[in-house]
Amino acid sequence: MVATVRARLEEGLPLADPHHRLRGRPVALRTLGGPTLEIVYRDVPRIEESEVLAVKRLLGPHSYCTVEPHTAETLTVRFVVPLEPER
Repeated sequence: MVATVRARLEEGLPLADPHHRLRGRPVALRTLGGPTLEIVYRDVPRIEESEVLAVKRLLGPHSYCTVEPHTAETLTVRFVVPLEPER
């Protein structure tokens, strides 16, 4: 399922992130306890709500996002995605 999420991001991020605020930034994916994936973008200069919502549409209806300061000039954008069991 992680591969599926990664493929959705690679395919859909160019449209969801037209201003390149997430693309090209340091990103980390890790599986959390239980079937949950955390995607963390660091050094993001800014992000609009419309961009967050577009990424959430890529990730699925139960994903959520937090945005917090990383440095004085940049943000950390964290998406959490519940993973469905593969069928």
